[in-house]
Amino acid sequence: MYTTSSILLKSLADNGITHIFVNWGSDHPALLEDLQRQRKEGDGKTEPQIITCPNEMVALSAAQGFTQATGRPAAVIVHVDVGTQALAGAVHNVDRGRAPVLIYAGASPFSRLGEMKGSRNEWILSVQDVPDQPSIVRQYMRYTAQIPSGKVAAQVVNRALQIATSHPKGPVYLWARRETTEEEIDAALFNSGPSPRKWPAIEPTALSTAAAGTIATASPSSQSTSNRHLAHWPIPVIATCASAVAVPFSHPFFLGTTFLNGRTHTSRLAEADVIIVLDSDVPWIEGIQPPNEHARVFVIDSGDPLKTISSVGQWHVDAALICNADAALALSAIIAIVESSNISVDMIQQRAAELIASHKEWVHSLDVLEDTWPNGVPGDVRATLPNFLGVLRRTIAQLVPSGGLDKTLVVNEGITNYPLVWDHMRTEAPGMHITSGGSSLGWGLAAAIGASLGGRENYELIVGIIGDGSYLFGVPSSAFWIARRYQTPFLTIVINNGGWKAPKLSMLGCHLTGHGSLASSGVELSVGFGPDVPDYSQIAVAASAGWVWGKRIGTGEHGRNLQTEIDTAMAEAVRVVLEEKRCAVLDCVLDSF
Repeated sequence: MYTTSSILLKSLADNGITHIFVNWGSDHPALLEDLQRQRKEGDGKTEPQIITCPNEMVALSAAQGFTQATGRPAAVIVHVDVGTQALAGAVHNVDRGRAPVLIYAGASPFSRLGEMKGSRNEWILSVQDVPDQPSIVRQYMRYTAQIPSGKVAAQVVNRALQIATSHPKGPVYLWARRETTEEEIDAALFNSGPSPRKWPAIEPTALSTAAAGTIATASPSSQSTSNRHLAHWPIPVIATCASAVAVPFSHPFFLGTTFLNGRTHTSRLAEADVIIVLDSDVPWIEGIQPPNEHARVFVIDSGDPLKTISSVGQWHVDAALICNADAALALSAIIAIVESSNISVDMIQQRAAELIASHKEWVHSLDVLEDTWPNGVPGDVRATLPNFLGVLRRTIAQLVPSGGLDKTLVVNEGITNYPLVWDHMRTEAPGMHITSGGSSLGWGLAAAIGASLGGRENYELIVGIIGDGSYLFGVPSSAFWIARRYQTPFLTIVINNGGWKAPKLSMLGCHLTGHGSLASSGVELSVGFGPDVPDYSQIAVAASAGWVWGKRIGTGEHGRNLQTEIDTAMAEAVRVVLEEKRCAVLDCVLDSF
């Protein structure tokens, strides 16, 4: 017997969805029944594969990590209104990160006298019936819809995924009443649904010829600020609030990553006569460090240049042109015009030499930070984050068997340390360094799980570099249980600086010399986790029933040399992940803020 639930699951599989991250509830009897039918008929297997997640935010974050790692959509199934709410901040992340994830939630039955299969037969079904369940997440979704009948379920799924995978990509939300999911469907309909091939995503948009010409001829000394793509002629490239690899670290015109904290915008903003903004939601903060007031600014965005679809409230960039175009296609068009123009070869060579020198100077400054270790009595001094990251990067280069860093995915949830992680991990290959793209903490652990499930053929090693606050937000008890259940080995580096540093920095940004500036510690400000901080590595060990290998390092206890301690622990942690195929967690202790 087939039901609407059969159609739903088949439609997801037909659309190329291979993994569904689920948190079951009383609205899912028909789904559970059909999955068991699949197991009986398919040698114990289901299509798509079901990943049980004891926490909804973890489920959605894992789905986001999966689609970031693979470029393919994923699905999440949650339970009525309460499960939808429990998706929590991950809803923000999949929206801002433009992750094509289909979320499905059941809804309480509308019948109460047993008139239909699925009618109310439990007390909980009445209290979970709310007037407008999709409104919980609607402002973050590209599309929301009810599945009204199994006869059109495949069409609803096809349309939802067509929208989710079109620029600007993002999440969609479907829901259905319990009676609908139990509706019996003829085998003929089950076997002859509409083909997803007839529901393609919108093709990327090219830049108009006029816009390409205007940008290409604006100035031979153009500047570029980019999140996701690379300009190919000698102008400086700065990654702002990066969520993916915009440019190889070693590119001679790349001058680093900024998350715009304080006055950390590139100083070149003040010098630029032309600025090209590529797929950047926040290229600068005008009230803190604006660009040259005479600069001509060109904004190119792959689908949402005014941030209306992603529902950003107040947003503005003073611009000469704002273009809705795929950044890669746009750059190709601009470059073609530049290469056919009569720009002075001497000027290009001079500019290239200056940028190469600036890049080398920047890389040298990173080397100095990594190789300068604190002096003092062991146990009384702490290593710096650049110390830890330098050791980690070199360890990976030595121990990852094929490709080293080019086969290592960095999942970066360093928050106040975002730019340090980007710069010191020195990522070269596209797709090998990601953040959530949003601001809701707790994405990193689950994203590593999703990336492992979907990208095993692409990665030799996955490393999550995660702040201690983000680690706790990530529900490690749930995340590491899932990691063991589905055998998704990854290394977690916990940046243990003793609490939530971001709120303190925000306070200082508004009250630099106020009362809070005189607080003796983060604990006094109520943003610290001390004096007795959790042992983050052992949380993971306990959650996995001992499967995870964990260790706290960087304390220099018992007179151990800090550098030797960290070198040894990093090597062992990487070995555990690579050879034993287990998760490893290193709780890396820094000076508390």
